[in-house]
Amino acid sequence: MTAVGMCFPRTYPAALVTDVARRLEHGGADELWIIEDCFFTAGPSLVSAALTSTERLTVGLGIVPAVARTAAVTAMEFATLEALGPGRFLPGIGHGVQGWMGQMGVRPKSPLTTLDEVTTTVTRLLAGEEVSFEGQTVFLDKVKLDAPPAQVPPILLGVQGPKSMALAGRVADGVVLAEPATAPYVRESVEYAGSPDGFVVAVFAAMCVRPDRKAAYEWTAPWLGWRIGERPPQLAALPFFDDMKKLYDESGEAGLVGMPADWWTAIGAIGTLDDAATHLETLEAAGVHHIGLFPDPEVEHGLPQLDHVLELSNR
Repeated sequence: MTAVGMCFPRTYPAALVTDVARRLEHGGADELWIIEDCFFTAGPSLVSAALTSTERLTVGLGIVPAVARTAAVTAMEFATLEALGPGRFLPGIGHGVQGWMGQMGVRPKSPLTTLDEVTTTVTRLLAGEEVSFEGQTVFLDKVKLDAPPAQVPPILLGVQGPKSMALAGRVADGVVLAEPATAPYVRESVEYAGSPDGFVVAVFAAMCVRPDRKAAYEWTAPWLGWRIGERPPQLAALPFFDDMKKLYDESGEAGLVGMPADWWTAIGAIGTLDDAATHLETLEAAGVHHIGLFPDPEVEHGLPQLDHVLELSNR
């Protein structure tokens, strides 16, 4: 059964996380996904607050950049968070936005090799091994965690693209796919990963629920138009993407508002509550195990969506 929860956008005030976590748990949702982006709030700190303020809620971390912390520190943080909420922590590691990595002076020569080294060594450290390693980015000399977790959480890679997905299939336990993670994109990603047994798939789903479909479409159309211009793989995997892009190029946001409802439900949990439920069904059918519904990044607009997250979680 697919677990359903909500994302905590990077723009939300840090102090809000405990209230959001408690409301999700008390309302019957399964998960809270913490977003870490440079240079906003720090992911592990928010995960810690969410875990310690709840008893049942699973808390995901999507994602820490591989080079923002050393592999040893990342392993220490993951082990600590798992201890705070045994069996309730889902850690994610990714390349990070390379421009941000450059701003911090840690941009690697090969992001793919770096992610391979970090994932491999963090996994070994969490398993309780003493690790010595000399790579392009990771250097460890007889490092061993004093308190490795009794149950090692699955390491998910927040990546996109065939090479990075293939890496996830080789060295990680699964992936966490950024919004708007559509069903065709999920299937494509798992195929690139080699479809390994037990591969965990977590996704972030774009969300905008309104009593009236058109109101939801009008609210979301500016964001969708921006994403179409970027041609992200999440949208490019859709069979109607070229037609949608042509519609946007010719008619702008009004064209998107007027496009078929089934196109919108393929893109995200957008429209009525029933439309949002249909989108979740498409993700579950594609093999998704964890869904983080991603609300509007502005608190005054996004936080009211929490009630809809609870309704969808309890369907």
